[in-house]
Amino acid sequence: MPRLAAPRRCARPVRVLLAEQLDGDVDGVWWPVSESLADELVELVVVLQQRLGGIVDIRLNWSESDIQLDLGTMAVGGSRRPVSARLGGRPRLVKIIGCDDSATLLVVPPRTSPALGALVMRCAAAMPVDDECRQTTVFDTARRVLDAAVLESGRWAPVMRDGPEAVGNQRLTRTGAR
Repeated sequence: MPRLAAPRRCARPVRVLLAEQLDGDVDGVWWPVSESLADELVELVVVLQQRLGGIVDIRLNWSESDIQLDLGTMAVGGSRRPVSARLGGRPRLVKIIGCDDSATLLVVPPRTSPALGALVMRCAAAMPVDDECRQTTVFDTARRVLDAAVLESGRWAPVMRDGPEAVGNQRLTRTGAR
């Protein structure tokens, strides 16, 4: 006789924050715990469907061969060139499309420092940051990360309209295949 599977419990909470209004270039942030995003995707979908409705599509702006941008290397410096142009990578974005709403999330690399990751999450979700924290290099870096993500989202938006086969627009099906 087959065993009935119990509902899956998360060993760790899903690190995701959404802005109150989901109408920006970046609507929030997802900070996975591990490098294996597929292992955490189910829990992310469970959390987001409360706000977005049943999830019908997930789109990524990267492929397996793309360089992952190391947010720790984005510390504020003298260059005015976009961070992604200087470092050879681009911020990773995921668009989660639900029956009721959709959200474009910045994906924070799992190995990002706790201080930077927490500030990127607050900035991407348009949450308040106290004045003392705003005077730090970590905050400046978090703002730079978000600015780079907004630029990338603007470049990605036209590709999203062209469909899942367009370059730089990976699509996940309900089974997790592209």
